[in-house]
Amino acid sequence: MTTMPRRSLLLAGGSAAALLAAGVPARAASAHRSFDPNTSVLDWNRTLLRIVRTHGAQPATVHPTRSFAIMHLAVHDAVVAAGSHVAGAYVRGLHASPVAAAVQAAHDTLVALYPAMRADLDTQLAGDLAALPDDAARAAGVASGGRAARSILAARAHDGSAATPPVLAPGTVPGQYRPTPPAFAPAVFTHWPAVTPFVLRDADQFRPGRYPALTSGTYASATNEVQSLGRDASPTRTADQTIQATFWAAPIWNYWNEITQTVARNADLAATARAFALMNLAFADSVIAFYDAKYHYRIWRPISAIQLGGTDGNPGTGGDAAWNPLATTPADPAYPGAHSVVAQAGALVLEREFGSVRHLIVTSEATPGVVRTFDRLQDAADEAGHSRIFAGVHSRLDHVAGQQLGREVAHFVLARAM
Repeated sequence: MTTMPRRSLLLAGGSAAALLAAGVPARAASAHRSFDPNTSVLDWNRTLLRIVRTHGAQPATVHPTRSFAIMHLAVHDAVVAAGSHVAGAYVRGLHASPVAAAVQAAHDTLVALYPAMRADLDTQLAGDLAALPDDAARAAGVASGGRAARSILAARAHDGSAATPPVLAPGTVPGQYRPTPPAFAPAVFTHWPAVTPFVLRDADQFRPGRYPALTSGTYASATNEVQSLGRDASPTRTADQTIQATFWAAPIWNYWNEITQTVARNADLAATARAFALMNLAFADSVIAFYDAKYHYRIWRPISAIQLGGTDGNPGTGGDAAWNPLATTPADPAYPGAHSVVAQAGALVLEREFGSVRHLIVTSEATPGVVRTFDRLQDAADEAGHSRIFAGVHSRLDHVAGQQLGREVAHFVLARAM
């Protein structure tokens, strides 16, 4: 069994109180500022989003979904420990402030993960604690938050994330992944399949089935679709499809953490805590799982498949050495598609936690000022996956396998937490 302890999530049936925090730029401490516990939780999530968007802050070989999962799990554990009356070895400080526990846990995990950010994080924590009564409950909450952070950080200290990524040899036969233009960068996160999952038993637990043969009609259909719709100057891609391709171009887990902030804005602290913890655990394990599949199958990207199409042995495809995608191709194999995996997992977790969501408005860090509106969470997940076909970096085969993997990981995480 490779998974880490999941004390609070297994307790979470109805006793979990609150977690999460989302960060804005750190605030000055003030005992007089208005204080909304739910907003405080969302602030720490925004803070982590700000950090991972800061150039050079995120270690290049450590996937950011690990940080989101660690912070949110620590906050969740801290709040459960502070506010729960369920018997258990980890439930301590029954009269502690769950808000103090949450913000302390968020602060302590982020300081450990991003020590260069300590000054801003200290300022944010001081502001949050100053808004609470200076009493024994606050002190007990601070202690609870510190314990939870230390526990989660210790549990993840030797999870394989600090390993040096092995070099992936470029493919030499049709279908095998090889570095792609313009940078021809080496494959990234080659060590991530060996990282210990948070909830899954093993990285390959839900590995997608074998990729279709290059000589099959299924492969030809998927390759021809992306060749047509994903070309940089495609005459067949619609204006809206082009907008979709650019809108979803940023890291997909960032979008879904922001979507959760929107969906949870009227929820109570307990519901917000639970949703963020479940979602980011699903994201972290989804990334471990899709890198397992990517580096198991090592399927070439559309730019390689199309430019070298004359070598695949399929009469239904045609090589085009001048073909280029609309977007820059990521430096990892194609199958399955990361956007499709993560977006599907996010949609399922949020639907389960909050029910049907109507009139969802999503913003994009890739195209500032542009918004997309959806009637359902699933519609947003579908568009995020399809956008990568329009961007020319994935085929429908990657999308379909990705959504299936996202479903399976999300269902497993939700089942284990109940």
